[in-house]
Amino acid sequence: MNNVSGYFMEPQNFSVNDGNGIRTVIFFAGCPLRCQWCSNPESYTNINEKNNFIYHYNSEQILKIIEKQKIFYRFSGGGVTFSGGEATLQIDILRELVDKLYDQAIDLAIETSGYFNFDDVKDILKKLNLIFIDIKHMDDNKHKFYTGISNEKILKNISRLNKLKVPVVVRIPVICGVNSDIENIRETAKFVKDNIAAPKLELLPYHSFGDSKYEALCLEKPSRQFKTPSLEYIEKLYKIVQNEGVAVVSYK
Repeated sequence: MNNVSGYFMEPQNFSVNDGNGIRTVIFFAGCPLRCQWCSNPESYTNINEKNNFIYHYNSEQILKIIEKQKIFYRFSGGGVTFSGGEATLQIDILRELVDKLYDQAIDLAIETSGYFNFDDVKDILKKLNLIFIDIKHMDDNKHKFYTGISNEKILKNISRLNKLKVPVVVRIPVICGVNSDIENIRETAKFVKDNIAAPKLELLPYHSFGDSKYEALCLEKPSRQFKTPSLEYIEKLYKIVQNEGVAVVSYK
């Protein structure tokens, strides 16, 4: 084992929201996006500075954390989900972990912003059992305004995922006044239908669970600006997605 190291946030055991069965979620620090509603603001603070949120682990330490949970994967059909931040920013330790866990036949998933160089991570993604990938907004200008970057690379990467023969779920963080309008949801569903072989969408209503982190980091809470759509409205959006021939799924 090369035993490479990286920066992480606190791993989460017994998750049932990030793939099939009971899972361990490994949160990688660092993110190329600056989503104004981000629930993990610690993921893009200076990871080299000591704070209460960021930890430095080597691959052996991460694998030991996972080893203690393997019995729960076996009986629930669960596994490990790599999240963040953006896991593909720390490609060496991500590859190391995926290779080792793949050899142990552990179910592997990733939650990604989609902002990566496809050819650099193709070998990693091919070993996964499920890919969750976000589309924050179909309008490039609005995507730049709310996240700080263009959606061009993200959409191009999604269009290439079919080559990997790995199941894909596209996620939309649904936020009132940002991307919750019917036109954007319909356009997203059309894009998914046209580019994913077995098109699936998950709608994730905005939540304010990260507010305490903003307070700890002395940052303004996004919940002062962003609001959660009603359940009735989300159900209306479900129908929009389904009418475009895209399956609605939920891991929450």
